[in-house]
Amino acid sequence: MNYGIAAHEILLLDHFELSLANQQSAHAVDEERLIAAARRVLQGSRFTSASVSLAVVDDPTIHTLNRRYLGHDYPTDVLSFVLEQREDHLEGEVVFSADTAAAVAAEANHPAWTAAEEQLLYVIHGMLHLVGFDDRTEADALRMRAGEKFYLRQCGVELPGTAPHGESRAPSP
Repeated sequence: MNYGIAAHEILLLDHFELSLANQQSAHAVDEERLIAAARRVLQGSRFTSASVSLAVVDDPTIHTLNRRYLGHDYPTDVLSFVLEQREDHLEGEVVFSADTAAAVAAEANHPAWTAAEEQLLYVIHGMLHLVGFDDRTEADALRMRAGEKFYLRQCGVELPGTAPHGESRAPSP
């Protein structure tokens, strides 16, 4: 775990380049776990190569980004940006708020659901957006939730209120 500002870790596995920048210092961040989750989503996608950066920020920063890029004047949990996509290669960025993750986990009122699990969910959700999932319609949102549950289970985490299932493959977008 790293509590520092602007901590970087780059892993080159397969043909996936993943980096993480922790730009806040108020909350613990398990960088290896988050990068591993992002890698899992890429490995389950149609992409054979990718360069993706993860950024951990605070609420004021994500509020600014949400206003600037989406026109929403409020903080949010996670933002995803596809920077380039061609055939089987993807470049993108996932930005999430550690402040929001901590607040949502505290409100969950479930002892097994911590800020670390909420951060993991945000990375998985953001990565699913990058690889083609959407959540605008009810049907798309159901596929997104199935993808989140699948990859959380792959990381050894169960969403509160869900029973384990024997899902063996990731849903497709």
